[in-house]
Amino acid sequence: MRTASVRRFWALLAALALASPTAVQARKKYDPGASDTEIRIGNFVPYSGPVSAYGTIGKAQAAYFAKLNAEGGIHGRRITYLSADDAYNPAQSVEQTRKLVERDGVLLMFGTLGTAQNQAVQRYLNQRKVPQLFVSSGATRWGNPGNFPWTMGWQPTYQLEGSSFARHILATRPQAKVAILMQNDDFGKDYLKGVLDGLGEQARQRIVSQQTYEVGDPTVDSQMVALKGSGADTFINISTPKFAAQAIRKAAEIGWKPEHYLVNVSMSISSVLKPAGLDHARGVITATYLREPSDPTHQGTPELAGYLAFMRQYYPAGDPDDSLNVIGYSLAQTLEQVLRQAGDDLTRANIMKQAASLKMQLPMLYPGIDLQTGADDFYPVEKMQLVRFDGSRYVPVQ
Repeated sequence: MRTASVRRFWALLAALALASPTAVQARKKYDPGASDTEIRIGNFVPYSGPVSAYGTIGKAQAAYFAKLNAEGGIHGRRITYLSADDAYNPAQSVEQTRKLVERDGVLLMFGTLGTAQNQAVQRYLNQRKVPQLFVSSGATRWGNPGNFPWTMGWQPTYQLEGSSFARHILATRPQAKVAILMQNDDFGKDYLKGVLDGLGEQARQRIVSQQTYEVGDPTVDSQMVALKGSGADTFINISTPKFAAQAIRKAAEIGWKPEHYLVNVSMSISSVLKPAGLDHARGVITATYLREPSDPTHQGTPELAGYLAFMRQYYPAGDPDDSLNVIGYSLAQTLEQVLRQAGDDLTRANIMKQAASLKMQLPMLYPGIDLQTGADDFYPVEKMQLVRFDGSRYVPVQ
């Protein structure tokens, strides 16, 4: 009896020893783009073309993943970040996305920039069940898990921001005559819808002029002259950085001094306001959800210190005061959290499950603003703070 028991004991140990590697392996689940040693992430951003100022977002993200790799990766896996230039052209966005998914075998697409650009690939990625995570655009269509369960936005929606501008106008200038400059695409239309929703039945009375521009236009000078000629005393500037700077500078040249609301995507002091002329930009109102690196009130905080240290070490060619770099840094931190939560289950389905299970503070989010998602909430950041440029920095608007 004793001998038989000993034999069974050793047989059991041998079986456990053989089963152990298999059991460990069974706990690891991978889809294309993930392995024991690597996680492949796809991205497109305009490094060239009319909105190439946004290219620094992609570079900041690359720098953050380089930081993670230098620290040992995520659960021992190295991040391979494949970022392509689409020149802000939807046709190129489609081409680059197909290459990244079908040729390069990425696990997911991340932080891809532009409304029309992401719309062009949204159906394709959802049909292939490839996560389209943390889209760098504030269109409302990125928060529709019922129809597009593989797509999630990140920043506050353009409609939320446009509505906040409109409500502030009605509260502070109830008789305002509003002029609007907007990019003639879904980016501009989404902002406009927010403005119209915020103005409500007052929209027809308040809006006295509306001008559009195409991404390929050389300037918006003629549009600005027309807007001034309308007699408007309030200006909503729905433009990307190049055209936003042109509009600010042209308004000064023609002596037009309306109350000026500028969309968040063009609020960067270094990329937009400095080229336009800081004095010309004085008084501009925008809405933010991020800390402004040059704001003296954030100096000495651990949040800003961490960001500045990152920029010095991993992206020394970048401008730390450019809020676009803050976006790239914060987006990458959000994806880091998703991948850490995913653990060894690096399937695309689990990536989306983890992305829809976030509750976190990001160091460079504006104080009082956090990031949360849920199974039916694909809008991670849903608060903004109105701020006004005083000639050197943005200060809160009460």
